[in-house]
Amino acid sequence: MPKLICLRFNVCRSSQTDEPSLTFFVSKTSYSDKGPKPTNGKFLYFDHLTFYVGNAKQAASYYVTRLGFQPLAYKGLETGNRKYAYHVVRQNKIIFQFVSPYESDEKEVNHHITKHGDGVKDVAFAVENLDGIVAHAKKQGAKIVKDIWEETDTNGKVRFATIQTYGDTTHTLVDRSSYRGLFLPGYLNLTEDALGKKLPAGKLDFIDHVVGNQPDHHMESVAKWYENILQFHRFWSVDDTQLHTEYSALRSIVMANWEETIKMPINEPAAGKKKSQIQEYVDYYGGAGVQHIALNTQDIITSVRNLKARGIEFLQVPDTYYDTLRQKLKHSKVKVVEELDILQELKILIDYDEDGYLLQIFTKNMQDRPTLFIEVIQRRNHNGFGAGNFKALFEAIEMEQAKRGNL
Repeated sequence: MPKLICLRFNVCRSSQTDEPSLTFFVSKTSYSDKGPKPTNGKFLYFDHLTFYVGNAKQAASYYVTRLGFQPLAYKGLETGNRKYAYHVVRQNKIIFQFVSPYESDEKEVNHHITKHGDGVKDVAFAVENLDGIVAHAKKQGAKIVKDIWEETDTNGKVRFATIQTYGDTTHTLVDRSSYRGLFLPGYLNLTEDALGKKLPAGKLDFIDHVVGNQPDHHMESVAKWYENILQFHRFWSVDDTQLHTEYSALRSIVMANWEETIKMPINEPAAGKKKSQIQEYVDYYGGAGVQHIALNTQDIITSVRNLKARGIEFLQVPDTYYDTLRQKLKHSKVKVVEELDILQELKILIDYDEDGYLLQIFTKNMQDRPTLFIEVIQRRNHNGFGAGNFKALFEAIEMEQAKRGNL
């Protein structure tokens, strides 16, 4: 049965600006019933994300220089691949792969880039019992983009299958239990980037969650897809009656595997006075897709300082957020370890409940289209998704939307 936890935030009329008051309600539902443990296979963790981009070499270099990744692997003309260039980067357990076509008449990647711009094409999961997972997906009516295949090199073999999920996004299921290489068969290992020794470390450890935005009224069907096809369960949710600003609103359901090592929040816009950030994404991406990638760190203060030194731009929240926060924390049993003055200086957000808290911050968009961005998150005994910060986040994004003329 779901456990309902409700919080209410009210922002009064400003005596200085006389802006209309905003009432923001946050209610989240945490689901304790995961259902029966699947017996046909196991999802382990996020294996890697694949981006389709216009220039894979430059995109990889951006993530190396700005976010602190290191080159990991390459596949292209020099390795015998005549159609695509693959540049792979890694930071601790996070692996991103960037793919570009060589030929102008290539259809799949070029069409994806034309429609969506640079973006995430595939979210790959490491699995056990690939055959069982695929058999169940087929039985439930999944669209199999590519049935089970295997690739080998001197380091062993990897087995794969690819399934269609929301929009043009796919999930590749990866069984690497018989492989000893750094990434995948057929790739050339790369050496450390020269700037890696000169710039501060990103201190990002693993993928915390990957958020998918949907058109209005598509969230529920996508959530059911994860339940039926992958046997994920509902982990957390909020809706627009509880989550809105004066201008916009959203609904969200977080889907997770049974072990809860993989979390996939699914968002959709809701009606508001103006265009929500979710609708803006859908408009510019051309449909459903990955909106943001949350990267977990054990030291968000050092991580954010280092990323700022590398040139990453983060969304800004007003100082009044921290004034309100200080008052609320006075009446909470939660004790924040970090200095609030430092969190305010860096514009890091805090969300908390009776058990713990999380710290989070969001980058500006990673490309010209207002689509994909990155979240940096640190958890201290808190498994939520920052519901208490949605108001501050919404307003920060709405300020950016206004600059773009899209609010």
